[in-house]
Amino acid sequence: SGQKVCYGAFKHSCYKLAYFQDLSRRVGFQEARQACEIDGGALLSLESEAEQQLIENMLQNLTKSGSGISDGDFWIGLWRSGDGLAASSACPDLYQWADGSMSPFRNWYTDEPSCGSEACVVMYHQPTANPGLGGPYLYQWNDDRCNMKH
Repeated sequence: SGQKVCYGAFKHSCYKLAYFQDLSRRVGFQEARQACEIDGGALLSLESEAEQQLIENMLQNLTKSGSGISDGDFWIGLWRSGDGLAASSACPDLYQWADGSMSPFRNWYTDEPSCGSEACVVMYHQPTANPGLGGPYLYQWNDDRCNMKH
């Protein structure tokens, strides 16, 4: 399920948002990745500030639609392999896009990525959380454990 929206101005002209208030329907990174591929797409790779802003606007519209959306981060297609290097200062450079995109664009929250056992990336969407050092937990990126349900 999800809402598909298409635009002409970006390399990825169509986007599909899937948000599940029912926690039992949320999935881990690999399950989300497979669902996108079965649907003929890929987890989102963001290539510019403009595309980031487009996605933020789409999420704001979803929130305004009266769907009762609440806290719940969204998987994006950024992840890291090679856990052996996870503790090194090179860790942030090990993240890659699942669709093979080479985009260097990043929108990490303050003090992220934290690396270690967290190797898959979400876009924050926690409108009810108190702001942290980097401000509200809205739309910036955070590395998380790949088996977490989002």
